Amino acid sequence: MSEQILVIGANGQIGTELVLALRNKFGNASVIAADINPANETLAGSGPFELLNVLDKDRLHELFTAYQPTQVYLLAAILSAVGEQKPRLAWDLNMNSLLQVMDMAVAFKVQKVFWPSSIAVFGPHSPRQHTPQYCVMDPNTVYGISKLAGERWCEYYHTKYGLDVRSIRYPGLISWKAAPGGGTTDYAIHIFHEALKQGTYQSFLSAQTALPMMYMDDAIRATLQLMEAPAEQISIRSSYNLAGISFTPEQLAAAIQQHLPEFTLTCRPDSRQAIADSWPQSIDDSQAQQDWHWQPEYDLPGMTSAMLENLKNTVTL
Repeated sequence: MSEQILVIGANGQIGTELVLALRNKFGNASVIAADINPANETLAGSGPFELLNVLDKDRLHELFTAYQPTQVYLLAAILSAVGEQKPRLAWDLNMNSLLQVMDMAVAFKVQKVFWPSSIAVFGPHSPRQHTPQYCVMDPNTVYGISKLAGERWCEYYHTKYGLDVRSIRYPGLISWKAAPGGGTTDYAIHIFHEALKQGTYQSFLSAQTALPMMYMDDAIRATLQLMEAPAEQISIRSSYNLAGISFTPEQLAAAIQQHLPEFTLTCRPDSRQAIADSWPQSIDDSQAQQDWHWQPEYDLPGMTSAMLENLKNTVTL
């Protein structure tokens, strides 16, 4: 049986690159991209696209009926920084979209569902170094609260209904193909654009703020690897810790200076600093390594080179 894959929230930072990777793997016609906004430039014309507000239950049912998906990737979300400005909206979208999609997946007997969690599930009392898979989790942002609740719902639907739902706690994701979506780690994308445009960047986090990060190529590879793993190898039905690179704005600036020696960094922390201070500095992802043989490919120098090389052709100076 051929796969029919529905990706909801396809225009976003993860969705854009995930749709392309899935179309490359399964064929353009087999991957249906859906978003509340029209297709972005990267996705336009490369395969089926549907307009969808994921909170519109009738429209969601219409798409499930039309396409009978075998896999669903739910990426629609309001991220950490934007969520603090619109907390009730963030809770409504992040929580109810998941419940509606999982209900639909059970009803239509979808084989696999992917839903991303985040390092935002951890909080001020979680261990900050090598944060383990299981520990105190007391998120203090509505984004983190919604992701932690979502993890519990994922495990519940797996236990109660046998739904094969899989998840990753993404660290900060760094990409060049699509704009970031309003998260606390977005500085690590903005810095590359400004380095090429202006030769200087003002970070909204302090110079010594270490956070777990990952180059998007690794994140997409991890997602596909998790979804391809046999069900019996998946021991975590809440969400897997995933690690890539941990660095500070200062360390990232130094890596950029290896390519652009004149680049300068200044720091003016804003409200996002408090969010970053409640998150881990590094992640223990030994369970993902053990269960589905996860290993990142990009270190800080490799990621920096890749970002600058790709952006050189796309940034308007």
